[in-house]
Amino acid sequence: MLRTLKIKNLATIEGLEVSFPPEFSILTGETGAGKSIIIDAIRLITGEKGSTDLIRTGAEEASIEAEFETSGLPFDSGDVPPGDRGRLLIQRTVNAQGGGRVYLNGVLVPVRRLKEIGGLLVDIYGQNDHIFLLHTENHRRFLDDLLEDQAPVRETARLAGEIRRMLEEHAELETREREREQRLDFLNFQLAEVERADLKPGEDQELYRQREIIKNAEKIAGLVEAALSVAYVDENSLVALTAKLRSLLADLSAYDRSVETLAPGVQEAAILFEDLAKVLLNLKDGLAEKPADPEAVEERLSVIEKLKRKYAPTVEGILEKMEEARQEKQRLETSSERLAELSVILNDKFSEYARAAASLSGSRKKTALKLEQAIEKHLSVLGMKKSRFKIKLQTRPPCLDMPETIRDSGAEEVEFLISTNPGEDLKPLRRVASGGELSRMMLALKSVGRERETCKTLIFDEIDSGIGGKTAEAIALKLRALAGRHQVLCITHLPQIAASAANHFHVEKTVDKDRTFTRIRALAPETRIAEIARLISGSHVTKAALETASQMLGLHGGKTV
Repeated sequence: MLRTLKIKNLATIEGLEVSFPPEFSILTGETGAGKSIIIDAIRLITGEKGSTDLIRTGAEEASIEAEFETSGLPFDSGDVPPGDRGRLLIQRTVNAQGGGRVYLNGVLVPVRRLKEIGGLLVDIYGQNDHIFLLHTENHRRFLDDLLEDQAPVRETARLAGEIRRMLEEHAELETREREREQRLDFLNFQLAEVERADLKPGEDQELYRQREIIKNAEKIAGLVEAALSVAYVDENSLVALTAKLRSLLADLSAYDRSVETLAPGVQEAAILFEDLAKVLLNLKDGLAEKPADPEAVEERLSVIEKLKRKYAPTVEGILEKMEEARQEKQRLETSSERLAELSVILNDKFSEYARAAASLSGSRKKTALKLEQAIEKHLSVLGMKKSRFKIKLQTRPPCLDMPETIRDSGAEEVEFLISTNPGEDLKPLRRVASGGELSRMMLALKSVGRERETCKTLIFDEIDSGIGGKTAEAIALKLRALAGRHQVLCITHLPQIAASAANHFHVEKTVDKDRTFTRIRALAPETRIAEIARLISGSHVTKAALETASQMLGLHGGKTV
């Protein structure tokens, strides 16, 4: 529900702040005082397009800030950080260049994000505001909300989703089946080509090493001979010198025992040099054996490089790709069986869906008859006595060959029709022209509805257009009852409706130094009586009007904020 609203530099509003209680509140004021500007501000804060014409003359931008309580609403903040105690702070600016900014709990978001959540927070019912009526999908949801048993709704949607997934798999298998032989030939060719190569992980790296040895064989042989000379062959090689050093240290230890501590280190060095000599001798023997065939190495590398260019940049990658090819081949070889199996399952699942959709259709027809009667009774009480209300259920039987007919919502298109005058044909509700009639229609729908959400803000504008007397009293009672489930704001010119509200706000326009200002204030009991008396008698408030206003407030138990 809407907790607070702050407006700055919007049309005739220079600065305004108001807090709305979670009940039934009404806004009154002279025609042109600026009540519609407050509604415009709420429209902006719920994502409607902003116009530069709304910016107050002399200002660079208009700004609106609203705090909503979202508990009880089907509201998912998504990427918006949670507010304190379930609150959502919306801030929006509209600048003279036609741009602006939107913040949700301090996070900058695009206007489209604001529009996504606006319908979850506020419904505005007035001329050109009946978004509910423009989309027949809303009519279907409204009717389904009234069904005694919601199981057919859920079951139909569940089965439709399963069938869609199966149809996607079926189409994929059919496509694969058409290309099956060609694809299998291609996969078999790939697998045979790689299998003939008999690749081993790391084989290419070993071949690169061999190529380098062959390329530098003479240089390597020279290095090995030189190293052997230093380590083992020469008279003063490391092995010979180390042996001589060990002998000298052994003789010296007879004169100085501390020399013995050096013996282990020298021994380790001797072992190291001997091992080094063995490695070099083995390397020399290896070089003396028959070297790798340069042509064979190059030929093998050529085969591997060709496969790398075709399949993957590494031998390991080629082997992984071939494993994927084997798995795909296996799937293709069994796709015919799966396709036949899936066709049987699809037919069975479609039969289930058809039964669930038929059950849903039956429930809708019964509920539609009850709703038609209930709405006509409400409309009669609301001053539309000759109105006829009809729910058009246009059935399109589902067909497995036409996937678009298998819908989550079942087989029906649902549309509300109405005739507001005797002799006129029933027409789509969305084409009803009168703002007052639209508002009363929505009040009737809301009165019989079973909305899942609570604490939503409902705003009724022009609901009292062309009515009075008992009809006004009936509307007042229904608005008051509706406020038990939602926060209700209503702009009215009728004293019966004004007196029935729990809270009363007065909107007035003043002129100061050639500038116009719109202000809003909550009325105290005495000023509320005076305002309702003005609604009764006009600008000349009489004593009788004051007494009547006082009685009306007492009758309805009206209070002020």
